[in-house]
Amino acid sequence: MPKLNHPAHSLLEQLDGFDVIVDAERERADIVLKRPPFNIITMHEREQLRLVFEALDEDPRVRVIVLRAEGEHFSSGGDIRGFLEASPEHVSKLAWNIAAPARCSKPVIAANRGYCFGVGFEISLACDFRIASVTAQYALPEQKLGQIPGSGGSARLQSMIGIARTKDVVMRSRRIPGQQAYDWGFVVECVADDQLEAATDRLVDELRGFSPLAQRTVKKLLNDSEDSPVSIAIELEGHCYSRLRTSEDFREGVEAFHAKRKPQWTGR
Repeated sequence: MPKLNHPAHSLLEQLDGFDVIVDAERERADIVLKRPPFNIITMHEREQLRLVFEALDEDPRVRVIVLRAEGEHFSSGGDIRGFLEASPEHVSKLAWNIAAPARCSKPVIAANRGYCFGVGFEISLACDFRIASVTAQYALPEQKLGQIPGSGGSARLQSMIGIARTKDVVMRSRRIPGQQAYDWGFVVECVADDQLEAATDRLVDELRGFSPLAQRTVKKLLNDSEDSPVSIAIELEGHCYSRLRTSEDFREGVEAFHAKRKPQWTGR
């Protein structure tokens, strides 16, 4: 595992149930869940995942982050007994930790196959893009435990697919296959199981082709304006456009377009 610089680096010295792989040549970092066979996510792991996303956000080697898992299942969810043992203060941080991919300024891709339940589904929903294998099954099964999703799952899902479908998923603890998830729009691509890695690679390389400054700007804009009235969203978009108008990347993009060459982005 590469050294990750973060103020709380001591918490990252022994990762709990996952690895981090940084490929500087491809400007890519992979966070790989590794607790077979179901990649259950512990309470401590949630906190570490947050810290890793924050560290990778500051890592100049990384342009795109991929969240994936080893084995046939992405994650069957959280450590259920851990909820009974956790303090109220710890539980209150659950949603904040799982929202780390959304707060990260860089593009984050979730590659899902097999079970993607509970917190596994919730952290995938916090990513910018979800690519599913046809084997993927998405679910928020907390109703079966006499509980509700606690890390932003129902809220994010409702903003993506609407209240009626979200009630159908959450209130019935329904499993949604990968192809149906694509049809409903919260997955951007559904591929054969043996094509999941290749599809993820293609999206990583595509995203690396854009200006990192423009990508950071539009991700924050879309996140900030998600719940805004259209008039406010347009106003925010205008301010962001104006700021990018003076950037080196915008000038490079225009010059490369007219010269019919590939732009060389600096992120400034």
